[in-house]
Amino acid sequence: MTKENLEIILSKYPVNKKDGLLPILQEIQNEQGYLTDELLAAVGKYLNLPANKVYGVATFYDQFRFHPQGLYHIRICRGTACHLFGTSTYLDELEKQLKVKAGTTSKDRKFSIEIANCLGACESAPILHINESFYTHVTPADLDRIIHTLKEKTE
Repeated sequence: MTKENLEIILSKYPVNKKDGLLPILQEIQNEQGYLTDELLAAVGKYLNLPANKVYGVATFYDQFRFHPQGLYHIRICRGTACHLFGTSTYLDELEKQLKVKAGTTSKDRKFSIEIANCLGACESAPILHINESFYTHVTPADLDRIIHTLKEKTE
């Protein structure tokens, strides 16, 4: 994110007004795709908040990311229902097949995997969320097909 873009975002919010923190972080992430330490520090300076306070708020909410997402961002639900249906095995398979660990993005930036505590649709377990699409009642065969399709799309 350029300094000018950051200044445009910050200028929409009053200086030292702490209730602007969340909307500022959301807007920066919408623009940049993720938050960096430098951006968090700049927001803290603008709002007259310590950087660790800004970081604490940003890490508290699941919506904020601290590294770039892949072209295909995969969220795998690890809530109770999904876990009982074997999503830990699904996670292992995703990591192995796509060569990316949960919480990271592949070097080619094609794939990122994120563990979600709950995606809020337990009756449809197990669930994957890829970009804007939900995959429900995912079976091992479905997972193989999804992985194959994603790999084909990125070749």
